[in-house]
Amino acid sequence: MKLVGPKALVQIIADHPRSSLRDFTLLSGFMAFAVLMAQHYDIFAFIVALAEPKREISPAEAVLLVCLAVGCVCVFVARRIKEARNDGAQQTTLEYEMRALRALAMQDPLTSLPNRRALLLALEAAIQRPPVDGQSHAFFLLDLNGFKSVNDIYGHSVGDRVLQAVVERFRRVARSDDLFARLGGDEFAVLSCNVDRAAARAIGARFLSALHNEVRTEGCTHAVGVAIGAALFPGDGDTVEKILRHADVAMYRAKSESRSSLVFFDSSAHVPGMPVKALG
Repeated sequence: MKLVGPKALVQIIADHPRSSLRDFTLLSGFMAFAVLMAQHYDIFAFIVALAEPKREISPAEAVLLVCLAVGCVCVFVARRIKEARNDGAQQTTLEYEMRALRALAMQDPLTSLPNRRALLLALEAAIQRPPVDGQSHAFFLLDLNGFKSVNDIYGHSVGDRVLQAVVERFRRVARSDDLFARLGGDEFAVLSCNVDRAAARAIGARFLSALHNEVRTEGCTHAVGVAIGAALFPGDGDTVEKILRHADVAMYRAKSESRSSLVFFDSSAHVPGMPVKALG
């Protein structure tokens, strides 16, 4: 049994008043009963040399009662320590479960990618950290081309497997330092920090190349492409809302192309009134 200090023991008792009172009452009753028995009966009658002629508590009986008292105290303290350990174990379990729940709240269940919430938090954090001199942070919106027809023709279960196959391809080309997330449906996002325009274009090209070949699942092939819109910030925006909107404008222009393409936001090419999907 690990020893605890008086202050810690008092705190443990204060944290568990009901069980502490219950144990104190039971052990006190046991000690009172032992004292009464010692006063009325000769506990050591079988050892004549230790017994007193008068019916008083003999030294040997007093020693026994002291030992019983010490034992009761040890039992009381041991139970309080056990309760404290159980509380610690429950707290550890609760903290683990809370961490797991927080992780699930930040994760897309189908692909295990970071979800929209995780992306927005990361984007907000990136805005607070200015890029190094001469570079920018790059934000990419990816929208699959031809995926709707997969769902319409083959059903959502096949569509889910196609999405998972696409994600595996994207995982292989994504850089380890970048955040690759799923926003929902067939929309994804990538956040790359401290890159110049050439490096950002190379990152986008990697995702374009990932879908050069058709996606094959369960014996069927599916022609799936991707439209990518990119915004470099802080040049293209200094808030989450502006960055999302400008990347969406660029992605909308990429969707108008006849094949997979990467388009960077250009304020001069922004057409007022162009429909923009809200991501926040």
